[in-house]
Amino acid sequence: MDTLYRSSDEKVFAGVCAGIAHKFDLNVTGLRWATAIISLFFTGIPVIVYAILWIVLKERPTRGFIN
Repeated sequence: MDTLYRSSDEKVFAGVCAGIAHKFDLNVTGLRWATAIISLFFTGIPVIVYAILWIVLKERPTRGFIN
């Protein structure tokens, strides 16, 4: 089973949305828009959840070049 990580290479703010989108095979842009729209209607809760996920989730190791 694949572990849920924050994205280290596709992040806009903290990589939480990109990590969730990759884990559940979702469109990253669509998830970001959905998160933004939900944050407009439920002012504090999504921001708190995002911050908690930012703290709890580990950043995925980059798959960069080895020198």
